[in-house]
Amino acid sequence: MEPAAAPASPALPHGGHAPAVGGTARGVRRRQYAVLALTFAAYAAFHASRKPPSIVKAVLSAGWAPFTGPEGTHRLGELDVAFLAAYAAAMFAAGHLADRADLRVLLGAAMLASGAASAALGAAYFLGVHSLPFFLAAQVASGVVQSAGWPCVVAVVGNWFGHASRRGTIMGVWNSHTSVGNIAGSVLAAAVLEFGWGWSFLVPAFVIAALGVVVLVFLVAHPSDAGLELDAMEVEMNGDGGEEVELLVEDKKEVEVDDDGELELGMGSQLPTAIGFLEAWRLPGVAEYAFCLFFSKLVAYTFLYWLPFYIRNNAVAGQFLSHKASGILSIVFDIGGVLGGISAGFLSDAIGARAITSALFLLLSIPALILYRTFGSISMRHNIALMFISGYFVNGPYSLITTAVATDLGTQDAIKGNSRALATVSAIIDGTGSVGAALGPLLTGYISTRGWNSVFFMLIVSISLALVFLIRIARDEIVAKIGARR
Repeated sequence: MEPAAAPASPALPHGGHAPAVGGTARGVRRRQYAVLALTFAAYAAFHASRKPPSIVKAVLSAGWAPFTGPEGTHRLGELDVAFLAAYAAAMFAAGHLADRADLRVLLGAAMLASGAASAALGAAYFLGVHSLPFFLAAQVASGVVQSAGWPCVVAVVGNWFGHASRRGTIMGVWNSHTSVGNIAGSVLAAAVLEFGWGWSFLVPAFVIAALGVVVLVFLVAHPSDAGLELDAMEVEMNGDGGEEVELLVEDKKEVEVDDDGELELGMGSQLPTAIGFLEAWRLPGVAEYAFCLFFSKLVAYTFLYWLPFYIRNNAVAGQFLSHKASGILSIVFDIGGVLGGISAGFLSDAIGARAITSALFLLLSIPALILYRTFGSISMRHNIALMFISGYFVNGPYSLITTAVATDLGTQDAIKGNSRALATVSAIIDGTGSVGAALGPLLTGYISTRGWNSVFFMLIVSISLALVFLIRIARDEIVAKIGARR
């Protein structure tokens, strides 16, 4: 089949025009994998740069004003909330901006700015800064610039995988970047802690800044930037060993696949108009999942910011671990979180029910936390096993809601497949969750002075409230499953 002449190409969001091009289905798939790998590395770097405050907490409380003394944990909690509150507040604006900006430039710039903010905290050690307002200001700046990361990477992945049939599994694997970043950040920060806590900030700062440059140079944020006017695509092998390509496009009339498997695409349409903020809130399921994430992210981020401190101050088999050992041991929780996120995504795809899967993981996380608090101190083996299980169930629903669920809601039929609603919906869900993430570490800083049993009680209450917001959606999924079998 002779290729037809391509019509004039549309203007891209960042200026210029993309030519109409042909490309093999295998080439499309390679581009998808490249996008997954680069966005994975980018967001892992964001999380790695957030981890140092938790690693250096015990060191700061032991000898660095203004974090010493009986109210030292209060100041440490305020430091956490400075970052998380700024992150949550800026997230809503960041999602609105991401639906209208060049995602490659916005993401790369946010990474460079995040590196600068983290480096500023590290510089406080070398300059002998003991001013609480300085630490708070640096954390606020870090929270604001990091808020652009999540809506950008979710929108980019949604652009390339918005209608993939195995979205939950794909995004469950991809979302392990949060735990991988936490692990990398913990290892990096703990490894250089003995040279001075300032290095625990500077090393992750260099990593995220370097990857920001890579993003600016190599990221292809939308298929149209590569000459493909696609909202989403899925490449699969058919029974004859050939490649079948399903292309979900804005204008399907100008898409053909020739006998050699070449894609012939006319660039016949502009990107759709971004959705409004209030309109996104009214989409079915958005509010319920947003408030569910508020409480589930409260729990996840309490562990993110306080677990090394908890391990350092609670004996295991009668012995207290060092600062470095506590930081490294805490990665077991994140390793469990990696497998929990993947499992939640796979299970939700298998049964076709995101809310039921999330509710199941939340329900099982309650006994997991009780067991960890009660028996984690018996031996190192008990501590590692129960910490792993806790991370598995706590991070499963958090991972699923922030990725596959957000993408489902941002590309649902109610908005007629408008792919430019995705960053706004993702920002609403994660921004609301981030308010809870800010509240959890702050409360822990105060409640921990009354005993850690009180902290774990707060976490269990939060999980229970997260379950409440899923009841209606889970019930609807059950009714739909029963009706489909009749």
